[in-house]
Amino acid sequence: MQDEILAEVDPRGPRRVLALGMLLTLGALVLYLAFTQPPAHLGWQVFLIAMGLGALGMAYKLQVATTRCLYLTREHIADSDGRVLARIEDVEAVSRGAFAMKPSNGFTIKLKNPAPRAWQPGLWWRLGRRVAVGGVTPGAQARPMADIISVMIAQRDA
Repeated sequence: MQDEILAEVDPRGPRRVLALGMLLTLGALVLYLAFTQPPAHLGWQVFLIAMGLGALGMAYKLQVATTRCLYLTREHIADSDGRVLARIEDVEAVSRGAFAMKPSNGFTIKLKNPAPRAWQPGLWWRLGRRVAVGGVTPGAQARPMADIISVMIAQRDA
Protein backbone atom coordinates (compact mmCIF):
# COMPACT_ATOMS: atom_id res chain seq x y z
CA MET A 1 0.00 0.00 0.00
CA GLN A 2 1.63 3.26 -1.16
CA ASP A 3 -0.47 5.69 0.90
CA GLU A 4 0.23 3.92 4.19
CA ILE A 5 0.92 6.50 6.90
CA LEU A 6 4.25 5.69 8.54
CA ALA A 7 4.30 8.61 11.00
CA GLU A 8 2.07 11.50 12.00
CA VAL A 9 2.70 14.85 13.69
CA ASP A 10 -0.38 16.39 15.30
CA PRO A 11 0.27 19.84 16.85
CA ARG A 12 -2.84 19.92 19.03
CA GLY A 13 -2.03 20.25 22.71
CA PRO A 14 -0.64 22.51 25.42
CA ARG A 15 2.21 23.93 23.29
CA ARG A 16 -0.31 25.15 20.73
CA VAL A 17 -2.50 26.77 23.40
CA LEU A 18 0.54 28.42 25.00
CA ALA A 19 1.80 29.80 21.67
CA LEU A 20 -1.63 31.17 20.77
CA GLY A 21 -2.01 32.67 24.23
CA MET A 22 1.35 34.41 24.02
CA LEU A 23 0.66 35.92 20.62
CA LEU A 24 -2.83 37.06 21.62
CA THR A 25 -1.52 38.56 24.86
CA LEU A 26 1.30 40.35 23.04
CA GLY A 27 -1.08 41.80 20.46
CA ALA A 28 -3.60 42.90 23.09
CA LEU A 29 -0.94 44.49 25.32
CA VAL A 30 0.69 46.41 22.48
CA LEU A 31 -2.69 47.70 21.26
CA TYR A 32 -3.65 48.60 24.83
CA LEU A 33 -0.38 50.51 25.20
CA ALA A 34 -0.84 52.27 21.85
CA PHE A 35 -4.28 53.61 22.83
CA THR A 36 -4.01 54.23 26.58
CA GLN A 37 -0.44 55.61 26.70
CA PRO A 38 0.08 57.03 23.21
CA PRO A 39 3.63 58.07 22.43
CA ALA A 40 4.38 61.75 21.82
CA HIS A 41 5.11 61.15 18.14
CA LEU A 42 2.27 59.88 15.92
CA GLY A 43 4.68 57.63 13.99
CA TRP A 44 5.39 55.56 17.10
CA GLN A 45 1.68 55.13 17.76
CA VAL A 46 1.14 53.91 14.21
CA PHE A 47 4.09 51.54 14.70
CA LEU A 48 2.58 50.15 17.93
CA ILE A 49 -0.82 49.69 16.31
CA ALA A 50 0.78 47.89 13.35
CA MET A 51 2.78 45.63 15.69
CA GLY A 52 -0.32 44.81 17.77
CA LEU A 53 -2.40 44.01 14.70
CA GLY A 54 0.51 42.01 13.28
CA ALA A 55 0.73 39.89 16.45
CA LEU A 56 -3.04 39.27 16.35
CA GLY A 57 -2.78 38.36 12.65
CA MET A 58 0.04 35.93 13.41
CA ALA A 59 -2.05 34.37 16.18
CA TYR A 60 -4.84 33.78 13.68
CA LYS A 61 -2.42 32.31 11.12
CA LEU A 62 -0.91 30.06 13.81
CA GLN A 63 -4.36 28.91 14.90
CA VAL A 64 -5.34 27.99 11.34
CA ALA A 65 -2.00 26.31 10.54
CA THR A 66 -1.94 24.16 13.67
CA THR A 67 -5.33 22.62 12.96
CA ARG A 68 -3.52 20.54 10.32
CA CYS A 69 -1.47 17.39 10.82
CA LEU A 70 1.62 16.19 8.97
CA TYR A 71 1.77 12.69 7.52
CA LEU A 72 4.76 10.70 6.34
CA THR A 73 4.17 8.08 3.66
CA ARG A 74 6.68 6.10 1.62
CA GLU A 75 6.49 8.76 -1.12
CA HIS A 76 6.29 12.13 0.65
CA ILE A 77 5.60 14.28 3.69
CA ALA A 78 2.28 16.08 3.35
CA ASP A 79 -0.15 17.96 5.54
CA SER A 80 -3.75 16.97 6.14
CA ASP A 81 -4.88 19.35 3.38
CA GLY A 82 -2.83 17.36 0.86
CA ARG A 83 -0.05 19.94 0.43
CA VAL A 84 3.25 18.11 -0.16
CA LEU A 85 6.16 19.46 1.88
CA ALA A 86 8.83 17.22 0.36
CA ARG A 87 9.08 14.05 -1.69
CA ILE A 88 11.21 11.32 -0.12
CA GLU A 89 13.10 10.82 -3.41
CA ASP A 90 14.20 14.48 -3.19
CA VAL A 91 15.43 14.31 0.43
CA GLU A 92 19.20 14.50 0.77
CA ALA A 93 19.66 14.62 4.57
CA VAL A 94 17.80 14.98 7.87
CA SER A 95 19.10 17.02 10.82
CA ARG A 96 17.63 16.73 14.29
CA GLY A 97 20.62 16.87 16.61
CA ALA A 98 20.91 19.10 19.66
CA PHE A 99 23.05 21.65 17.80
CA ALA A 100 21.23 21.48 14.45
CA MET A 101 19.59 24.66 13.20
CA LYS A 102 15.98 23.50 13.54
CA PRO A 103 12.66 24.54 15.04
CA SER A 104 11.76 23.60 18.60
CA ASN A 105 10.91 19.88 18.95
CA GLY A 106 11.45 19.36 15.25
CA PHE A 107 13.90 18.56 12.49
CA THR A 108 15.26 19.98 9.25
CA ILE A 109 15.35 18.27 5.87
CA LYS A 110 17.81 19.20 3.15
CA LEU A 111 16.43 18.69 -0.37
CA LYS A 112 18.34 17.89 -3.56
CA ASN A 113 16.44 20.57 -5.51
CA PRO A 114 15.02 23.92 -4.39
CA ALA A 115 11.29 24.09 -3.77
CA PRO A 116 8.93 27.08 -3.62
CA ARG A 117 8.84 29.03 -0.36
CA ALA A 118 5.99 28.19 1.98
CA TRP A 119 5.25 28.64 5.67
CA GLN A 120 2.71 27.36 8.16
CA PRO A 121 3.56 29.05 11.49
CA GLY A 122 4.26 26.66 14.32
CA LEU A 123 4.13 23.64 12.03
CA TRP A 124 6.60 23.83 9.13
CA TRP A 125 8.41 26.10 6.68
CA ARG A 126 10.21 25.61 3.38
CA LEU A 127 12.86 27.93 1.99
CA GLY A 128 14.95 26.91 -1.01
CA ARG A 129 16.46 23.51 -0.31
CA ARG A 130 15.46 23.47 3.37
CA VAL A 131 12.26 22.15 4.94
CA ALA A 132 11.84 22.48 8.69
CA VAL A 133 9.17 20.75 10.74
CA GLY A 134 8.53 21.86 14.29
CA GLY A 135 7.52 24.71 16.53
CA VAL A 136 4.43 23.73 18.48
CA THR A 137 4.73 20.11 17.40
CA PRO A 138 5.23 17.38 20.03
CA GLY A 139 8.79 16.09 20.03
CA ALA A 140 7.56 12.57 20.73
CA GLN A 141 5.92 12.57 17.28
CA ALA A 142 8.55 14.54 15.33
CA ARG A 143 11.54 12.44 16.46
CA PRO A 144 10.19 9.14 15.07
CA MET A 145 9.22 10.87 11.81
CA ALA A 146 12.80 12.16 11.39
CA ASP A 147 14.22 8.74 12.24
CA ILE A 148 11.97 6.98 9.73
CA ILE A 149 12.99 9.45 7.02
CA SER A 150 16.67 8.84 7.87
CA VAL A 151 16.16 5.07 7.56
CA MET A 152 14.32 5.50 4.25
CA ILE A 153 17.20 7.62 2.90
CA ALA A 154 19.78 5.05 4.06
CA GLN A 155 17.83 2.22 2.39
CA ARG A 156 17.43 4.22 -0.81
CA ASP A 157 21.14 5.10 -0.98
CA ALA A 158 22.36 1.59 -0.10
